[in-house]
Amino acid sequence: MTIIRRASAIGAAVTATACAAIALAPAAAAAEPAAPKAAAAAKYNGACGGGYSVVNSAQIGTKGTVFLTYNSATGKNCVVTVRTAPGKAVHMTASLGFASPTTTVSDTGYYTTYAGPVYLDARGLCVTWRGEISGEVAGKNGTNCGSLAANRH
Repeated sequence: MTIIRRASAIGAAVTATACAAIALAPAAAAAEPAAPKAAAAAKYNGACGGGYSVVNSAQIGTKGTVFLTYNSATGKNCVVTVRTAPGKAVHMTASLGFASPTTTVSDTGYYTTYAGPVYLDARGLCVTWRGEISGEVAGKNGTNCGSLAANRH
């Protein structure tokens, strides 16, 4: 009889331990830190003004996005660098240029939300554009080319 009682007691203890482990498993999983969420991409803020449409962009890590826009009525390009999360002023740049003749316009400073806008009439030319936020840089060389006779974008 003693052996049966011991076996029953051991079986009950094993069953109780298993039930406790199952009951605690969701709580333990809930206690684990959640994976970091990917930063939302910055959205174009319309800083270039009416008539400008985004024709290209480059994400600057998780810090923000640089946008290249174009206005078909004026033939001008515009660049603006927008932070993902505005905050304390940080070093930012928005720049736009073309190779021949060498021309570059830029806006550099300490900003809380965005740098730019900078404008350049580059009809028929390929443009190089960049954005920088706190030392992290993104942009593209020689893109969005077009001819004088055709609509660039």
